Parts: sequence; structure tokens; C-alpha cells
Amino acid sequence: MYDPVQLRTFLAVAQTLGFTAAARRLGVRQSTVSQHVRRLEDATGRQLFTRDTHRVELTADGEAMLGFARTILEAHERASAFFTGTRLRGRLRFGASEDFVQTRLPEILQTFRRDHPEVELELTVELSGTLHRQLEAGRLDLVLAKRRAGDTHGELVRRDTLVWIGAPGLRIDPDRPVPLVVFPPPGITRARALEVLEEQGRSWRVACTSGSLSGLIAAARAGLGVMVHTRGLVPPALVPVSARAGLPELGGVDFVLLHGRRRGGAQQAADALAAAILAGGDRLIRPPGGAGAEPGREQA
Repeated sequence: MYDPVQLRTFLAVAQTLGFTAAARRLGVRQSTVSQHVRRLEDATGRQLFTRDTHRVELTADGEAMLGFARTILEAHERASAFFTGTRLRGRLRFGASEDFVQTRLPEILQTFRRDHPEVELELTVELSGTLHRQLEAGRLDLVLAKRRAGDTHGELVRRDTLVWIGAPGLRIDPDRPVPLVVFPPPGITRARALEVLEEQGRSWRVACTSGSLSGLIAAARAGLGVMVHTRGLVPPALVPVSARAGLPELGGVDFVLLHGRRRGGAQQAADALAAAILAGGDRLIRPPGGAGAEPGREQA
């Protein structure tokens, strides 16, 4: 009933929240993206997006279509692999940012392992900056990580906003240095936090540094300070800092896929995993069980 090509286009728009960005990801014209979405809306008889000159958002029916689209495309890919007899083999070295430790990335990897049992998957979880360097050094075949503001390399998976978060009830004294809970260098969120504070002329101090996201979350929950995190991935028991604290805006963040230089089996496996991640990109910004801060809830 629903065309897989149109469903892939729908997912690309839903994940990038833009027709132009979706067109770049898919390698087609923006008019083609609009046509695919219009035909899918005609097929469903429902409006899937609200859009104006500035933003694109999913409707309630569009949110429902996300789950159906993923299920249909996953079944389509499994059937295609079964009947064409394609069997991926080889060693795939995949690197994922710490940001995805508590998301549904493991579910995507589990499905990939089930569909491609002969692929030897090696997972490296590290800071985004470290993963970029390992990819450049040829030690990884595929990376899912944040990219620095202004960078254009990589295939966009999801766009979100960076926010200051901390324990409920945490107070930030405007006359004292901002206590920071941060990753060590070359953490991208660390660099962004220091950059905007310096631009504002706001003093700061490092209250906790850890290469582990779990360590940072524990420190933030204990009230040691504030940390920078993706709005869509705010951990349980932490909340966005109120604008009354006077902290500067952090801007947006892009999660991207980057491919290494290997060819053959590793490249084919990397392409297959990349396709699975792109198809399930919206799940990466939703922790299992819907955990996370309540929408609109802020601390003083």
C-alpha cells in the first residue's frame, strides 16, 4: 500500500526537519522530496507535516507514521535480503558517541546483528572528538557522532538543540563562577560550553570532569553543577536550567554518520548499518521507556 521510496523520504524529512536537508541526504531534488511526501499524504489521507517558511514539524498522524514506516521498511529490507540471497560478511568497526549509551541504539544494533549474523561487529563508545580522530586514522569504518558547529562533513542523522541541564532546584549564583560538569577534551559539548561562556564574559570552573556519560550524570544529579546535553536526550532526574539563570544560548547540534576509507565487505556492512541507523534516527533521540525530562519542565 505504501511505497518504500516515499517512506524513506518521509523518514528523512522527519529526522532532519527540513525538505532541503532531506533532499541533500537522499541525493535528490527538493521538488522530489515534496512530491514523495505529498503522494504519501494522499495515500494515507492524512497530513503528516505542518510546514511554513521557517520550520517543519510532524503532525500527530506523522508521529504515528514514524513507527509504521520503520516497520514496513525493516520488513522490506529483510525480505529483499532473503530472496536475493545477499549475505554480508566481514569485520565492521563501528564507533558511537557517548550520547547514545542510554538511547535505543542497542535495539538497532541488535536488529542488525540478527539480520547479518556473519558480520563481525566491533563497537567503540567514545567522545565525538575522539571518534573523529580514530576514523581519520583508519581505526574505524563507520562513526555516529556529533559534529562541530559550522562543519558540513558527514550524513545528517538528526538535528537537535543543546541545553544546560542540572538537578531540580539547583541554583546558579550570577556572582560566582558557573560550576561545570563536562567531558574532558576533545569533548564537543565541553568546547561549546566554554566558548559561549567566554563570549558572554561569564566566569566558570570545572566542578567535575569524566570521560563517562554515566559519571557526568551522577555528578549533575548530585548537584555539583550544570552540564551541556542534547534537549532530546535529557537523562532522568535532570531538567533544563531556567532562563532566569542567565546562561548563554548554546545553539544546535547535528548527529551525523561518517564513513571510513575501507572497501569490500566492511564497506558493504557499514552501508547496511548506516541505512538502519538512518531509518531509525528518530528513535535515537528517545530513551527506552520514554525516560527523560518532562517537556517544558525547568529548574529555577
